[in-house]
Amino acid sequence: MSDNDSFIEEVSEEVRRDRLFTLMRRYGWIAILAVLILVGGAAYNEWRKAQERGRAEALGDAMLAALETEDRSARAGALDGVTPDSPGSAAILSMMAAAEALEDDPKGAVARLMSIAQMSDVAPIYRQIATLKAVMIPDGGMDDDVRRARLNDLALGGGLIRLMAEEQLAYLEIEAGNTGAAIERLNAISADAEATPGLRRRATQVIVALGSEPVLPGGSAASAPDEAASEDVGTQDNVENGAEAGE
Repeated sequence: MSDNDSFIEEVSEEVRRDRLFTLMRRYGWIAILAVLILVGGAAYNEWRKAQERGRAEALGDAMLAALETEDRSARAGALDGVTPDSPGSAAILSMMAAAEALEDDPKGAVARLMSIAQMSDVAPIYRQIATLKAVMIPDGGMDDDVRRARLNDLALGGGLIRLMAEEQLAYLEIEAGNTGAAIERLNAISADAEATPGLRRRATQVIVALGSEPVLPGGSAASAPDEAASEDVGTQDNVENGAEAGE
């Protein structure tokens, strides 16, 4: 019986081995293909990362070289000549060129910023910031009706851009002699929960300068800001502007 059992086990082992070899010949290529796909995918991913890193470094080097130009207008032209690698980098380059052209060519700065506002393939925040900066440029060639229309569009949005658009609309009301409407807008800004301390303080100081008293959210009049806050507003505005540009 033991010899029969041993013979049966050997035959069974041989049958299993033959079946295993048959399966390997039939489906082994799938395992080999899977390994090749994994290795090839990892290699392609590393190559793609290296390409993106190389493009980013080349773009950064070109931007730094353009910024090293001594003349401001020449720097703007040099930035215009840098080839962007994405819509986002194109928007940033245009903003930088607009900042360089602002002093000598405000209309050119407005044109650059409004070109960003027309880009449909960039994030909305870029378009909003560019539009806001464009309407804030004096002597930029944009008439008051266009500025008001652009600002009204921004005021319909959300976040800090909405409040800054409301602030610019209040300044337009002051230019037009509509002091009451300006004070109403500024009070709404100072009472808004999303307003930054710098924006709220700036709105309050303009209200006081217009001969009125800021209204607190509860409806009571606030006291005028102290002198220390008035002296500090310039520093706060610079910090706020830097944060807005970072958005």
